[in-house]
Amino acid sequence: MSDEKAITPLEVRVGNRLKVLRRTVGTAESCTGGLIAHLLTEVAGSSAYMFGGVVAYANSVKEQVLGVPAAMLIQHGAVSEQVAIAMAEGARRALRVDYAISVTGVAGPGGGTPEKPVGLVYIAVATPSGTFPAKYNWNSTDRSANKVKSAEAALSLLLERLG
Repeated sequence: MSDEKAITPLEVRVGNRLKVLRRTVGTAESCTGGLIAHLLTEVAGSSAYMFGGVVAYANSVKEQVLGVPAAMLIQHGAVSEQVAIAMAEGARRALRVDYAISVTGVAGPGGGTPEKPVGLVYIAVATPSGTFPAKYNWNSTDRSANKVKSAEAALSLLLERLG
């Protein structure tokens, strides 16, 4: 691991990369409740690249603001790869940004099912060259920890896509 990775917070590395590339980012968050946007905006000068975010906790917000089809929500459920992709793409369109990160999942401690347990999270990064989803299961019922792990995973995925 390089010294930069060891001492520079992830959100700072993401911001530095976005500035170098002259690219913008936005967020569409469900289970993280705005934590990713919070982390990005904790960095001084983030207004150069962070355009905005949508906390789409309710399905109606996913549909009306992000354009997630109601049929998709019915068929796959809000916690699904398909919805994470649609949320990221919807945020990219709505916020007019180069990159958008979405997160949807079951933060806990309740609300899980055998098919979708607490700690299950889908993340997607919409980019100019496509949308890239990822699935995580934190195997934890600790709501705060699941939110933090999800936000960090989302920022890591974005950083990978930024190159």
